[in-house]
Amino acid sequence: MKNFILFILSALCVACSVARQAAPSENLSTRVEVVTVFEKDTVLVEIPQIVEKVQTMDTVSFLENEFAKSSAEVSDGILSHSLETKPVQKPVEIQKEIVYRDSVVFRDRTVVETVEVEKPLSGWQQFKIKTGGYAIGMIIGMIVCSVLYIVKPLKFIKL
Repeated sequence: MKNFILFILSALCVACSVARQAAPSENLSTRVEVVTVFEKDTVLVEIPQIVEKVQTMDTVSFLENEFAKSSAEVSDGILSHSLETKPVQKPVEIQKEIVYRDSVVFRDRTVVETVEVEKPLSGWQQFKIKTGGYAIGMIIGMIVCSVLYIVKPLKFIKL
């Protein structure tokens, strides 16, 4: 009898469950690239306008360049000299730093799909399903009989 109860308990410990699919796994990795580029750029430097005059006893002269012009003349034995800068913006090349940041995200996904194909059960499969139902009924009947067998000596229930 003890072996029978142990057999029933061990049979009840066995469980059946529905197969479950694992959730899709996802793997993310990020790569950041930083590229620094130096490009030549032109900046305009403004030169202020300056006027200067000098008087001296000398001959006549005239000078001019891209930034200034100078003229000198003699009147009444006195040399009058003037220097005038032109309002010019001079282009100057400089190195300009440009930083390009680029991030790339790599995503690896594994997706598992279960496709169910419905098909009618064969005769053998139907027999196994019905037999399983009968087996459960028999197990329940055995449990009831064993409980009654144990309770009968206590004389709570008269048969």
